[in-house]
Amino acid sequence: MNTKKIVVVGGGPSGIMAAIRAAQLNQDVTLIEKNSLLGTKLLLSGKGRCNLTNTSGPELFLARFSKNGQFLRDAFKIFFNLDLLKFFQERGLKLKSERQKRVFPVTDKSSSILSVLKKELIKNKVKIIYKTTLKDIFVQNRKIKGILSGHGTTILCERLILATGGVTYAFTGSSGEGLEISKRLGHKITGLKPGLVPFETRQKYPKNLKNLMLKNIQLKFSDGQRQIVSDIGELLFTDFGISGALVLSLSGRIVDWLDEDKQVCVEIDLKPALSKEQINGRLLREFNQDSRAKIKKVLKSMLPIAMISTFLEIAKIDSNKSVSQITQLERRNLVSLFKALRLDILRSRPIDQAMITRGGVSLKDVNPRTMESRLIKGLYFSGEMLDLDADTGGFNLQAAFSTGYLAGESASLN
Repeated sequence: MNTKKIVVVGGGPSGIMAAIRAAQLNQDVTLIEKNSLLGTKLLLSGKGRCNLTNTSGPELFLARFSKNGQFLRDAFKIFFNLDLLKFFQERGLKLKSERQKRVFPVTDKSSSILSVLKKELIKNKVKIIYKTTLKDIFVQNRKIKGILSGHGTTILCERLILATGGVTYAFTGSSGEGLEISKRLGHKITGLKPGLVPFETRQKYPKNLKNLMLKNIQLKFSDGQRQIVSDIGELLFTDFGISGALVLSLSGRIVDWLDEDKQVCVEIDLKPALSKEQINGRLLREFNQDSRAKIKKVLKSMLPIAMISTFLEIAKIDSNKSVSQITQLERRNLVSLFKALRLDILRSRPIDQAMITRGGVSLKDVNPRTMESRLIKGLYFSGEMLDLDADTGGFNLQAAFSTGYLAGESASLN
């Protein structure tokens, strides 16, 4: 095998994996990172715990991607979740599987993942250049010749792997320069939208509940014509609206509705395991046990304490009212609120506050068997630069590792 000069731009999970794989195949690899350290965004993933993959089978896995998941079939055949687990376990990192088949390091620290990756870069003698941005790409006769760095330095190469990410969490380095340059080179960039993003609401009461996490609840989003019902899970109130796993998971489809100028609302089912009749019966039993009890005291067994005052305010019931004074209509209103606490969605948070970028380099311009550009020989893409996005649960990180691995291998062997 001829040794090639390969440059990888972007020190996130896909870029690091691409560099490692190319170096394993005895190539001359240089990894360029604009920050002073690698894996800045990786360290934030999974709330700092790094949900690096999911152990679901390939069909269920691909179904968690919003639209273009089938593009990943070839990459997953080469390097999938069990391969990724083996990669880390063989290097001494213990992993664990949690609910919904999400995989984390036993340490619960993203830094444990990054440490393994950095050691592997060193072991395979990858040259790393920090604090260096990508300014331009040199192409001659539709072939890669090298890059121009932000410092004005020319770096020649035969193969270039772009792993510069999307435009979310710009403070981590994902500011979109790779996408802009790719567009100048003739690649189509599909519309960039926020993915895994919280929402702002018309109602202001979420601010009073800031940082309150509701567990075992269910959401129903509606635009007046369509409905999306979530799984049972978690919702987080913020000072601007709502976030949490259920919200983030469905956010892509809701953003699309909002882009259609639809009026979107969400109803929170606080007791998805109970019917209205069952909730009503429980309230009646509680009321009959002590007719002099304050309604706010009775609700302590049914709601988080931090939520009771706001809940009663929405129901327009004095929190100091005794249960004997609660009218039949007020009780019915309470039951209805338990099953459908409504919020009107105004907009998503800005794209730079989203966890991932939806959209990117059009997959029509990329060979799924190699990750190579169909327009320029020797140019490869990986990770969040591609028009791929998935649900929460480790799916996006696996796609980053898989496309990076395949790009590194293809750049070495082709």
